[in-house]
Parts: sequence; C-alpha cells; structure tokens
Amino acid sequence: MEGSIKKTDEQWKDTLTKDQFIVLRQKGTEAPFTGKYYANKEKGTYLCAACGQKLFSSDTKYDSGSGWPSFFKPVSEGKVALKEDNSNFMKRTEVVCSRCGSHLGHVFDDGPAPTGERFCINSVSLDFKKED
Repeated sequence: MEGSIKKTDEQWKDTLTKDQFIVLRQKGTEAPFTGKYYANKEKGTYLCAACGQKLFSSDTKYDSGSGWPSFFKPVSEGKVALKEDNSNFMKRTEVVCSRCGSHLGHVFDDGPAPTGERFCINSVSLDFKKED
C-alpha cells in the first residue's frame, strides 16, 4: 500500500538518519521511554519524518504508559494506512504513512474514548510542527 512517494533504499538513506531508516524503512522500533516526543506536551502537528505528511494532532495525544507517543486517532481520514503484521510471533496491526509507506508503529484496541484506539508511534518516525 505504498503512497505517492517512492524511493530506493539508497535514496532514503540519503535523506534519513540511520535510526530513522531502521524504523521507517526496515520496520524497527525505538526503545520505550526514550523517544524525543514521548513526553512532548506542546500544541502542534506531528508529521511523517520521511515525507512530511501531517499524521497526528497534539489534541489527540495522550499518555498511554506504553513508552511511545500515543494518539487516539490520526489527524484526518486517509493519512495512515493499516497492515496486518504477524512478525515476532505476534498478531498486530502496523501503521504506515499513506503517502510514502513508511513504518510508524502499531495500533491497538485498548485506547481511550471516543475511538478506543491507541496509535503507538515511534518518535523517530515523526517530526513536530509547533502551533504558532
């Protein structure tokens, strides 16, 4: 379910940091409680670190206790795509950027109202644009 931005691994390596490449393009995961946006409480918008697409609003961010930034819904319909993920002997739902196909994290059904969803996203997958 790749989006409109397509690059080779070499092209991605030229634009992403090593950690970003591992998470965004190779489906890695950053260690919990270490990401730069885990405890961020500023108002603004979270963007895909690979392509800049708007993904999540600070208005939907909450502390899930999981160790990763968590949101109860994307900024708007169609900004993220969901994929079945059966890796590591688990059944999960992967969250990817709908524009460039980059791995962001996973979504779980144990989130707060109104959606009941917890989008558990790697900080390294995100950039943050502070509200003016």
